[in-house]
Amino acid sequence: MATLGTLTKPPKTYEECTSVAVPMIEMLGRISGRWSLYVIMALMQGPQRFSQLRRQLQGISQKMLTQTLRELEEDGIVHRTVTPIIPPRVDYELTAMGRELQDPLAAIHAWTLRNGREVAEARARYAVAHGK
Repeated sequence: MATLGTLTKPPKTYEECTSVAVPMIEMLGRISGRWSLYVIMALMQGPQRFSQLRRQLQGISQKMLTQTLRELEEDGIVHRTVTPIIPPRVDYELTAMGRELQDPLAAIHAWTLRNGREVAEARARYAVAHGK
C-alpha cells in the first residue's frame, strides 16, 4: 500500500489517492472528534484520573468523556488502568502510540498559526465573490 511517506510522486489515480486518503480520513475523523483532541492534549501532561480530566475539560459531560475515552482506548491511543481499591481508582494515560501524536499535532498547530489568517481572508474573498 502506498503512503505519503513512501510515495516518490503524488498519487495520480483515484485508487492511489484512495489507498493513501481513506486510512487518514478515518483516523483524522477519530482524533478530531468534538472532545478527542482535548482529551489527548490533557493526557500529554501525564496520567490523570477521570475526575481530573473532567475538571480540566470544562463543558464536557460525564457521558461524553466516558465515550471519548472508550473510543481512544479502543483505538489504542489511551490506556485505562483500574486499581482494585475501594472505591476503585481509574487512571488514563496515552499509550506509546498516543504519545506519537504530539509531533504531528504540533505540526498541524504550527501550520494553523502560519496560515490561519490567510485561510480566513480566502474565506472572506470567496464569500464576497459568491454572494454569501
